[in-house]
This record gives sequence, structure tokens and C-alpha cells, in this order.
Amino acid sequence: MGKLEGLDEEITEASAETEEKITSFEDAKKKRKPFHFWEVGSVSHKLKLTTGMIVKLENKYRTNIMNLVTADGIPTLSVMLTIIQAAMSPWEHGINFNKVQGIYTKWEEDGGSQMDLYKDVIMPTMAVSGFFTETQAISIMESVKEMDDLI
Repeated sequence: MGKLEGLDEEITEASAETEEKITSFEDAKKKRKPFHFWEVGSVSHKLKLTTGMIVKLENKYRTNIMNLVTADGIPTLSVMLTIIQAAMSPWEHGINFNKVQGIYTKWEEDGGSQMDLYKDVIMPTMAVSGFFTETQAISIMESVKEMDDLI
């Protein structure tokens, strides 16, 4: 019986695979921020979706990631946490869905909300992962802020 949430099985199966590396950190730094950092308590988590993780997410959900995060309003919490797991996995080896849930619970206890998760974690992670330009990211974040203000 397989789980519907998280990427635990997919990550375990691919543990022997290596993730793509940025060949020139300086070149990447000039183009966009190398990571989005999610601060939870006293811990800073690096988030960035690699090509391999994007493919795993698209295969799991059978759709483009942009559809997951922009269609029909805010994605479900399990989808957002799975995206975070995928974005964390290359930098925090051994991260599983339960650990991501625990991190989210701590973040929520410290005052975070699902809307904050979407606008302050998911969308900036998408931006550093190359889904849109800095200008597009700013425009999207303004739209998300307007949506947050309406709620």
C-alpha cells in the first residue's frame, strides 16, 4: 500500500542517483538567488527544486508543477508540503514527509498559516527554481498579497 502524500518512496528509489549540480555558482548567483531559505525556529532550511525533483513531482501528480501551485487557488497542504520536501531533499538528506510535517507544525505554532506558506515559502521557492523571472515573481507575489488582503 503506497502513500499518497510526500515523495518518500520516489526519493528512496533514487538515492543512488545524483542531483544535477550548478556548474558555476557565481554564474547562478548573478542570474537569481541560489536558494530560498525557510526560517523555522532557529533552523534555516534551503529550498530549491532541481530538475530531477521537478520531474518526480510531475510524475507523481501527472501535471505540470505550475498547475499544482496556480490552478484553482491555493494548493492543498499535502501538495505544498510535498513540494517543500522535494525542494529540501537535495540539501537535507533523509528528509521525509513526516519530518516536513513536523517542521510545518513548528512553523505554524510560531504564527505561520497556510496562506503564509503559499506566499512566503512556495512562491519564492518556485522563483529561485526558475519557474519565472524576477519581474514575474514580483508581479505574482503582489497578486498573492492582494489575495491575502481580501481574505
